[in-house]
Amino acid sequence: MKIYTKTGDDGDTGLFGGPRVRKDHPRIEAYGTVDELNAVLGVVRTHAPPADVDALLERVQNELFDLGAILATPEPEKFGMTGVGDEQSARLEAAIDKFETELEPLKQFILPGGTPAAAYLHLARTVCRRAERMLVALDHKEEISAGAIIYLNRLSDLLFVAARLVNHRAGKPDVPWTKG
Repeated sequence: MKIYTKTGDDGDTGLFGGPRVRKDHPRIEAYGTVDELNAVLGVVRTHAPPADVDALLERVQNELFDLGAILATPEPEKFGMTGVGDEQSARLEAAIDKFETELEPLKQFILPGGTPAAAYLHLARTVCRRAERMLVALDHKEEISAGAIIYLNRLSDLLFVAARLVNHRAGKPDVPWTKG
């Protein structure tokens, strides 16, 4: 089977079990950004984060793939897709709480950076926030699971804490933002 189909050459693409839509449709933008986030997490993992962080990121990558599949499907329940929701968000919250026990509380804003893994975690956080904004925008046009939006909100928090944790474990202090 060839990887190229030529069916999208005119600027549209097919949704799973649904119609063809333009490639700049909000649904395509949303799942494309979730895919981009997944790819950035793959880059993070090539920079050897601590084993517990890496294992969590692998799980998140699988959850993001599930989320992308749901976003690519106009009627996911029709195909038995359950998606991401309360259970996955609770798992992210538990990881945030656990990781924060190793960190000093923040007293000011910090700049992204430090180790390569931490810097890419900060990049992943910004892509995650964009994906969340795109889901919110899509939700104004078509109903999207509130659980998916909450999941991305929690995930961006986790990625921020994970970046700080990776730097902390590597002996790199947070870099405070200096105004002006």
